[in-house]
Amino acid sequence: MKRVLISLAFALAAVASPALADDNSNWVKPIKPYRVVGNIYYVGSEGLSAWLITSSEGHVLLDGGPSAEGGKLIERSIQQLGFQLADVKVLINSHAHFDHAGGIAQLKADIPTAKVWASRLDEPALEKGQHFGDNDNGLTPFPAVKVDKGFGDGQKLKLGETTLVAHLTPGHTIGCTTWTMAVTEKGRPLNVTFPCSLSVAGNHLVGNKTHRSIVADYRASFAAMRAIPTDVVLPSHEEQGDLLTKRQKLLRGDPNAFIDPTELGRFVDGYETRFNQELARQQAANPGAKR
Repeated sequence: MKRVLISLAFALAAVASPALADDNSNWVKPIKPYRVVGNIYYVGSEGLSAWLITSSEGHVLLDGGPSAEGGKLIERSIQQLGFQLADVKVLINSHAHFDHAGGIAQLKADIPTAKVWASRLDEPALEKGQHFGDNDNGLTPFPAVKVDKGFGDGQKLKLGETTLVAHLTPGHTIGCTTWTMAVTEKGRPLNVTFPCSLSVAGNHLVGNKTHRSIVADYRASFAAMRAIPTDVVLPSHEEQGDLLTKRQKLLRGDPNAFIDPTELGRFVDGYETRFNQELARQQAANPGAKR
């Protein structure tokens, strides 16, 4: 068992960004699930988000954790909230990296009636079980899963009274998908954004043979995400949105704990600054390479 845990820790560290590599044990640490706003529930681990979006005609699950056990953790969280696994109708993914896609195959196996949706550009990676794009961490594998529906930018997912909209924001992966939806919280309408990560996370920004448009894609994604009206930001990693702190504020009775119309702008600004710094570093290190 000790060897298994050590191997898992190394596997997690292998794809983490430098900021995460020193502390990723919370990626597989259970946390009590909770309602965030409207019909959105947190069902992930302490460090990796998974979001259950409920409706009168079934539910949508966004992201599946890093592994089969990560998928099982999410299943237990859904059941702990009182929902039935069989009522999950659609499994969607923010992007085809193992820490968010590694549990989808297990979820599909345990909920065989659920349909897997993915952006067309990330679809091949999910079906191969290996992300695409030149990256310092190599091509990290995860359990492959058959995609039932591939989609492009602007795809709407309607289930009951709930509608999610897909916005393609490539860079982090070639098919990175930011999802948005509207909810009502105590009579107040809110725009919710589930941003796909904008971090470089080891991606080759210079000389990337697999994702040749990576720099232009990142820049277009920064602009596209800034243009999305957002009151609530629900990212795929806990630390990207300080979700634990917000949860504690919610428990203390703060109804606005997750509501901040300025947060998405700061989110994009921070990642764009770090992207430009990393691009400059890679250009200096590879003066003869093509971008």
